[in-house]
This record gives sequence, C-alpha cells and structure tokens, in this order.
Amino acid sequence: MREITNDLAVVFGQPSQMASCLIRIEERAMWDNAILLRNTANALIVFSVSAMLYGIVNHAMRLPGLLPLQSVRLSAAPHRVSAVDLLKVVRSEVRGNLFTVDIERLRQSLEKLPWVRSVSIRREFPHRLAVQLEEHQAMARWNNSALVNLQGEIFVASSEQVLPSFIGQDGTSIEIAQLYAIFNQQVSALGLSVTQIALSPRHAWQARLSNGLLLELGREDMQQRLARFVSVYPYTENRIQKAEGGGEAKYVDLRYRNGFAARQVLKGKERGMNRWTVS
Repeated sequence: MREITNDLAVVFGQPSQMASCLIRIEERAMWDNAILLRNTANALIVFSVSAMLYGIVNHAMRLPGLLPLQSVRLSAAPHRVSAVDLLKVVRSEVRGNLFTVDIERLRQSLEKLPWVRSVSIRREFPHRLAVQLEEHQAMARWNNSALVNLQGEIFVASSEQVLPSFIGQDGTSIEIAQLYAIFNQQVSALGLSVTQIALSPRHAWQARLSNGLLLELGREDMQQRLARFVSVYPYTENRIQKAEGGGEAKYVDLRYRNGFAARQVLKGKERGMNRWTVS
C-alpha cells in the first residue's frame, strides 16, 4: 500500500506542488489574454484620469477668485422679519464662492430669527444666492409666553396684535389650534368669537367668548355640547335675564346631558348656579 502511494506521488507530485502548478497555469493564462489585459489597462487609465480631473476641479472651485458671491436675493420682502437681522446673518454666514458657501449653515442661522418658520436657498449662476423665507402667521398667544402659528406650532416672537389666548400643556398646541378653529366657527353664528381656550392637564376644555361668557365643555362631546348651546342661546339669554333677580350669565356649564347650568352676575355680584333644560 505504501508503495502504491509513493508511486502516485511520483506521478502527480505532492498536493502543494499541484496547487502551485495550477496557479502558475492561471497566471500564464491571464497574461496571455490580450482582451483582459486591454480592458484592465483601460479601466486603470479612466480611473486615473477621473481622479486627476476631480482634483483639478475641486481645487479650482475653491479658488476665491472663481465665481465670487456678489449678492443675496430675497424672493419677497419680509413682513415680520427684521431686515437688519437678515443682513447681519447674511454678512456673518456667507463666505467663499458660489460653490463653497455653506448653504445649510446659512439656512439654519436664518431659521433662528424671530418670525422665520422655514428657509429655502438655491444657487443662481454665476454670482448670487436666492433665499425664500416663510414667515410665521400668528394665530394666538401661548400660555402668555409665546405665540402659536396657523399650523399650531409654538414660536417665540413679540407682537402687538390682539390675539386669542391658548392655555395648555406641552405638546397640545396643535390640538388646541384645531379645536379653536372649530369652536370659533360654531359661535360665529351668534356674532361672537372665542377669545380664550384652555385645555387642563386632565384634558378638560374651557372656552371664553368675546362677550365674556365662560363655557365649561368637559372632556368629551365638546362640539356637540357647544352646538346645542348655540342653538338655544338667543332665547335662553332672555330667559336668564328675566328670571328672578335677573342678571347676566357669566359662566355656563355644558356638561349636562339635557341642558346646562348658568351662573349669573347682578350688579357685580355673582349669584348661584341655575340649571336650564334643553329639550
């Protein structure tokens, strides 16, 4: 058996010798393949030329004298944003030429300005940047410390506008803005508007109207309760004023299934709650 094994080794060689022989054969086959060699050489040439061109272009783009920025164009004149603040940011952040200016940094700096909601910037060949600003449109005041825009987003800015007041917890501004629009539309049938809307930590709603009336809406079916009140308010108001002692309703609790309770004020003094049934 050992003799047979030795004979095979003599004929075919050792395994390591066989592997090296195969590698040498493959190498010779590759170097003898003209098409493969030509394709490999072409690929190397294209890569080298591309890398060289990229380096040249990248260096040329960073030259300060190439396409220097000469102006920044606003798509529209701002209504709320201070022109002085805009100019200050542009002078501070616009550096380099048309290609090297950091547009993202400029955008972020502009969006930090009061009344700026969003900014879009694009390059205009050969020497200018075009800037488009979207300004906040104030809907209400938020907890007497900030403002709320039409999208329900909170932002910090100063305003002399007469605005309704929103009172709520963090993360509820969008919900309050949505319900405010609905409530305001409902009471507009009475020639009134909502001047304050509050959402408690327990998710209970209150609304104060432009005539000073405070409505307790509760935590569910707020729209239905308010719609029921609006439908009966004109003649109910007269009934309240003609009731014993008269007086003006200042607080109405709408959380009853078949009516509401009203607290009256007579000559500056509050009276007890009177309940009124709505059929």
